[in-house]
Amino acid sequence: MIRSFTHSFSHWDIFCTVIDNFGDIGVTWRLAKQLSDDFNIQVTLWVDCLDSFQCILPSLDPNLTTQHHQGITIEHWQSPFVKTWRPGQVLIEAFACELPESLIRHRHTLTQPPVWINLDYLTAESWIDDCHGLASLLSDGQQRYFFFPGFSSKSGGLICEHELFKQQTMWLNDAHAQHHWLTHLGFTQLTHKEVNATYISVFSYPSPALTALSHYWQQSTEPTHLFVPYGKSLESLQWILNADEAEFIIGHSYQANNLHVHVLPMTTQEEFDKLLWYCDINIVRGEDSFLRAQWAKKPFIWHIYPQEENAHIDKLSAFMTHYCASLPHNAAQSWQSLCLTFNQGNTQASVDAWVSFIQHHQVLEKHAKKWPKQALNESDLATRLVNFVKKS
Repeated sequence: MIRSFTHSFSHWDIFCTVIDNFGDIGVTWRLAKQLSDDFNIQVTLWVDCLDSFQCILPSLDPNLTTQHHQGITIEHWQSPFVKTWRPGQVLIEAFACELPESLIRHRHTLTQPPVWINLDYLTAESWIDDCHGLASLLSDGQQRYFFFPGFSSKSGGLICEHELFKQQTMWLNDAHAQHHWLTHLGFTQLTHKEVNATYISVFSYPSPALTALSHYWQQSTEPTHLFVPYGKSLESLQWILNADEAEFIIGHSYQANNLHVHVLPMTTQEEFDKLLWYCDINIVRGEDSFLRAQWAKKPFIWHIYPQEENAHIDKLSAFMTHYCASLPHNAAQSWQSLCLTFNQGNTQASVDAWVSFIQHHQVLEKHAKKWPKQALNESDLATRLVNFVKKS
């Protein structure tokens, strides 16, 4: 049963189902906030699992059907779909989540139906340039457009807030703000970075390569600090626990020789961004964190979600081709080797690749600082999305 109000051209709906905990909701939440902040669009975000959403938005109440946060209306998307729906200018079906049938039927009856967009997953593969923006005519005569985020000028672009890099620079130049951030996380002992120490954030899937690297860092002559949000990554670091410790505790630090593991709480996206800015190297997974690691302007490893028949390796290779296009050959080769061996779970090969990677770290760091401008191709995803709607 659908009830509707008068058509509103300043209102967009985004529908999202939560898959793999934080990936899909992380992207749609960032998009919703940017559309609201940068374009003054009223956004309603429909989400099927509020418990996972709460991990990156702690102020969210998973027991409420309707609530408002940071200018966004958040609706608990339940089945069957019996809800008041105010048709707006745009209806976004994020990552083929399949809109409610009742809503699709109701859209068909409207004199001015909202533009229906299927927002797909980010990929660097070249085929999306030929598919981005194409329309599909459904059996009932309705039209749906396919919007593909990507790294080329022909694609749908990448999510990046207009003031992000300005905010990043200000924060990195503010020692007090960084101290406050560390204190808020519960690590008052880490008020200053150690000289010659390496700071690495770890937000990956479990990996034998991570276990092998952690043993290598333990034996290193210089300190390595791992900042690990509580979650799957810790499964690969269990060996650091003492015999009388059952599990990792949020807010605690653990040490094995020159390896220090600091367990962080899951936090907001804004605080996670600061973690990536603060660290020297970032190990990330999924789509949202993968992109934010690039905006952090630091060398990183992308632990891509495994797919059947190694389809994820093709996606990784496509991105590495883009990323390494202007890198010196030896530096590019060392970074590619590290990413591949990490994703393939190779233990000794990952350690060998890490040694080579560190030797080229300065070159990779310099490249990382320049990369965001190249990747954005002068226009971010939200801007391209708004312009696309205007032309539709």
